[in-house]
Amino acid sequence: MSWTKAIILVGGPSVGTRFRPLSLSLPKPLFPIAGEPIIRHHIDALVKVQSIKEILLVGFFENEIFNRFLTEIQLSYPHVTFRYLREYQSLGTGGGLYHFRDEILAGNPDYFFVIHADIACSFPFNEFLEFHKNNKGSATIMGTKVNKEDANRYGCLVASENNEVTHYVEKPQSFVSDLISCGIYLFDPRIFEEMRKAVLDRRSIRDDEDEYGNVIYRVSGNVDVVRLEQDILRPMAGTGNLFVYTLKENDFWMQIKTAEQALPANNLYLHHLHKQPKPGHTRSSSCVVDVSQNPNVPTVTYPTTPSRNQDFELVPPVYIHPTALIHPSAKIGPNVSIGPRVIIDRGVRIKNAIILDGTEIKNDSLVMNSIVGWDSKLGSWSRVQGEPVKPNQADKSKNATILGKECKVADEIVIRSCLVLPHKELKASVHNEVVM
Repeated sequence: MSWTKAIILVGGPSVGTRFRPLSLSLPKPLFPIAGEPIIRHHIDALVKVQSIKEILLVGFFENEIFNRFLTEIQLSYPHVTFRYLREYQSLGTGGGLYHFRDEILAGNPDYFFVIHADIACSFPFNEFLEFHKNNKGSATIMGTKVNKEDANRYGCLVASENNEVTHYVEKPQSFVSDLISCGIYLFDPRIFEEMRKAVLDRRSIRDDEDEYGNVIYRVSGNVDVVRLEQDILRPMAGTGNLFVYTLKENDFWMQIKTAEQALPANNLYLHHLHKQPKPGHTRSSSCVVDVSQNPNVPTVTYPTTPSRNQDFELVPPVYIHPTALIHPSAKIGPNVSIGPRVIIDRGVRIKNAIILDGTEIKNDSLVMNSIVGWDSKLGSWSRVQGEPVKPNQADKSKNATILGKECKVADEIVIRSCLVLPHKELKASVHNEVVM
């Protein structure tokens, strides 16, 4: 029986800046969406592949950033090995893989997945793996169809009738195809020969030699920096070794580049989990947390009986941590995630929102199309509201409201379509501003 590894590309502190102010307090890969860190959704889907034996996180964050997460995830899935491999600097999406090729090839895996951290997806990995085996190429890209007018924001693929990729263009200036790359790949070990060629090509690009015989490169920066999509996959198009698996209509996919894009990702995951609860879990109209297996690692479930904290009006799907306290007169949902130790007072209405740990929302307040940062305080009759955000939305004129960590909103204040940095106290209403 073949065995498989998976690599999640988590980036580092110098990337993900568009996710601010939320990434100022927590690295984007660990930001909670539908009650779990972004990359936990990747892992929950990966472990459903029976041949998966090891999952590696590759990036250039400090090692301690992922220590607690790796401990918790190891407790949840003891049959899989989890490790974090830190690059000495940002090596690009392909350079990091090539740098750690010995670690990836240890144990002689037959295949390995590579997944970008900043995406939300239904992750049909088993179907993806079977497709890759049947086509016998060294690389397969997971692709999806998008609107023609949005296609040039992504890597575009042209495929033949047998799903071979014949042309690959990263963010073309003119229309090439409505089939795009999802940032999810499946390789066999032969791909490292393509990576070796890309590294050698970068090292061979030079203008001349100086008076001491040293090579003068035209390549700026580190020649070990290799881009997976442009430097490796694009030259493979049309060689017969690169194929594309296209997501089905019932699948979903979106990028999570900016802070406000966490909201539609939250909606997608909540609906997905409502339709497909984890094995052994039941399903009903509401979503809370089951900590019976491990009290330190809460997981989403759909109980058949109300919890002690479910006297309030609830419009599914929602995620509510068991330590949250919610007044019976509050109304929660749809598309809401509420984190640990949140306190929600009487008459509060929350819709299409993420409320992070330790937040307190006073009576008769409204939160809609917004993310409220950790340990924030919203006063009575306050209103925190943004515009609805759609998956992969290109229109930047419509913005959700994002409050950073430990923000305070005074009584009867309205915050609409604003981005608020951490530790700000808002005593006057604000509209369509970045509050520094």
